[in-house]
Amino acid sequence: MQPRLQELFAERFGAPPSEVAELRAHGSDRKLWRLRAADGRTAIGVENPDHGENAAFIGFTSHFRGSGLPMPEIYAEDRAAGLYLEEDLGDTTLFELLNRERGDAADVPDSVARVYEKTVRLLPRIQIEAGRGIDYALCYPREAFDRRSMMWDLNYFKYYFLKLAGVPAHEQMLENDFDALCGFLLQADREHFLYRDFQSRNVMVRDGEPWFIDYQGGRKGALHYDLASILLDAKANLPFEFRDRMRQVYLEAAAEIAPVDAKKFDRHYRGFALIRILQAMGAYGFRGFYERKAHFLQSVPYAIRNLEHLLQQGELPVPLPALWDALHKIVRSTRLREIAPVPLTLTVRVTSFSYKGGYPPDETGHGGGFVFDCRSLPNPGREAQFVRMTGRDADCAAWLAARPEVVRFIEQSRALVMPAVEIYRERNFTHLSVAFGCTGGQHRSVWCAERLAESLRAAGVRVDLRHRDMPDFTP
Repeated sequence: MQPRLQELFAERFGAPPSEVAELRAHGSDRKLWRLRAADGRTAIGVENPDHGENAAFIGFTSHFRGSGLPMPEIYAEDRAAGLYLEEDLGDTTLFELLNRERGDAADVPDSVARVYEKTVRLLPRIQIEAGRGIDYALCYPREAFDRRSMMWDLNYFKYYFLKLAGVPAHEQMLENDFDALCGFLLQADREHFLYRDFQSRNVMVRDGEPWFIDYQGGRKGALHYDLASILLDAKANLPFEFRDRMRQVYLEAAAEIAPVDAKKFDRHYRGFALIRILQAMGAYGFRGFYERKAHFLQSVPYAIRNLEHLLQQGELPVPLPALWDALHKIVRSTRLREIAPVPLTLTVRVTSFSYKGGYPPDETGHGGGFVFDCRSLPNPGREAQFVRMTGRDADCAAWLAARPEVVRFIEQSRALVMPAVEIYRERNFTHLSVAFGCTGGQHRSVWCAERLAESLRAAGVRVDLRHRDMPDFTP
């Protein structure tokens, strides 16, 4: 540590620090220390030779604090030396709080959900309120998230993830898609402050309240990007239902400050979510594949899960065929999913369907799964008393369960599916589809889907059960 940091501490607190401890800087070349006075007061010392980045952080901090936002106070600085002291906000990030409180559970505990809600409610104040008077001349290395800035991110993904991961893509067609994606994103309102790295590791939690750090890469841009950043935060692995709820909380908070058209916001949100995912994957590739820092590769399976979910929602309003093809290759890659041993949650989608309507489409990017043909089984639909029943009705279910060939069929189906479930879990796949088809999608396929879903749930597997063509006989 440079002695000048201790001098700055002594100038601020009246005495040199009695204790100095180096801190880890995640994904940054800055050097950080905690300096502690004999009376217990502390500060964080920062050494960063990038003077433009320091000027942005210090200048933005002054503006945000003047706007009443929870950012750390800058105690002292020596810009020529690339040094400054800032307020110590403790050791608990939102990411660490989430992992500690959640344990092995998939859901977000209420205590952590409240902090997330406060965080996304404060975000539009940073972007819109504080963004109105901020000095964008401080932005570093670029003033706006414009086409050039977007292309930096997209090529970061191309060169440091796609190429280093060995994912084939037609380079010219990919560049054409990058241009089209940028053109689409540039249609959104971009007159706000874009925090740039708004993720759970950059939210400190003190006394249950969120505080914000690491916004030195901020620039003028659209609202969507930062919201996508925190909700798609890879290793936070937030449930998708929780993300949807937080997005609604954000839109409500933003609408209290300025007019926000939810439909227009939604039109561009998935595009900004995509470019954020790709930027993050570029960072994982650079730090992991190129710099050989293996812990960055732990985020890759989580990022693939985010990609998979985005692909399931269909294409963007702008066609991106080459990029979409490359993303599907990533999602289907067992090698990339197994690149790190991380605890992802597998969801087995169990579907009943009628062959008259065709096979259920695969929305996961995996290319399909199990399909079992129930048409060889005894059909209760030929019995008058079951015509207006389904395989979920007790009498019809009992009729099927009493047929040995039906029981044997579901047992054999289960024997095929369960080992695959365990292998998919080991390989970090997040989706497996199992479909049962019969003539009408009403009796046999419904009964089999229900029985398999029961077995999977009993084994602790998350199940998404759907009866695509089952008629509704509710009066």
